[in-house]
Amino acid sequence: MIGTNVSSSILDRLADELPELTPEARKAATYVLENPRDVGVSTVREIAEAAKVKPNTLVRMARQVGFEGYDDFREPFRDAIRRGAADFPDRARWLQDISKSGELGRLYADMVQGALSNIEDTFAGISAEDLKVAAETIWQSNNVFTLGVGVNNSSARNFTYLASTGMVRFHAIPRAGSNAIDDLAWADKADTLIAITCRPYRAEVVEAVERAHEQGMKIIAISDSPASPIIRAADHGFVISCDTPQFFPSSVSIIALLETLLSFVIAVASDEIVDRVETFHKRRHQLGLYHAGEK
Repeated sequence: MIGTNVSSSILDRLADELPELTPEARKAATYVLENPRDVGVSTVREIAEAAKVKPNTLVRMARQVGFEGYDDFREPFRDAIRRGAADFPDRARWLQDISKSGELGRLYADMVQGALSNIEDTFAGISAEDLKVAAETIWQSNNVFTLGVGVNNSSARNFTYLASTGMVRFHAIPRAGSNAIDDLAWADKADTLIAITCRPYRAEVVEAVERAHEQGMKIIAISDSPASPIIRAADHGFVISCDTPQFFPSSVSIIALLETLLSFVIAVASDEIVDRVETFHKRRHQLGLYHAGEK
């Protein structure tokens, strides 16, 4: 139904109730029926704004179809996203076909399934408002340090590289020949630390977060469990999924989250950011850093 198999019984009930709803509740229900995937990833305020109704209208709509409130109504949609049932209606059949092609085909299917599930699971638990608040913290900081070691070092450096095309005072740590705690020696409450570590948690990242907290820095933590020591110490914590059929943890959802966070930073930044990115891009052309045929 409506391109998704999420909670079809709920959607059917909602469709049956349409004639009985008030005009405003009918607007809300129509939006849900046409955009069921949005229900699982958006707050009640975001859905209300998109449907052009008040948040209380969504609460009344949810009660009309047998739920105590909007949160109870939304939970099956969130669960469907966690199970990978909402975004790709034909994905299950496609993966089953791949798995029949042999050992490598099964591995391919498992890896693809893991990558898609990690991204879906990650963003199912994160709201746009969460990202907006973290982005505002970053934009308002004097300095932003991005800390990742091991497999997460490249993710931290990629975030810093992309941010530096339009903004200054972004630093990937640990710097070559240094350590994270020394790199944060002069940071204070005007600065922000973005820290990344997943189980088994890297001791140097946990210790750097502890020192940053003592220095009054704002902390944005990315980890794979709400119980992670860096999540517990963070002002803004984001729990990601990094499951994989292989022995190494997946970085897909971390990269996706960092890219999304950076897009939010640019969105909340002042207008000058567009000119700075354009100037940076033009400078590269002038210096011959791009192939002559590229514009």
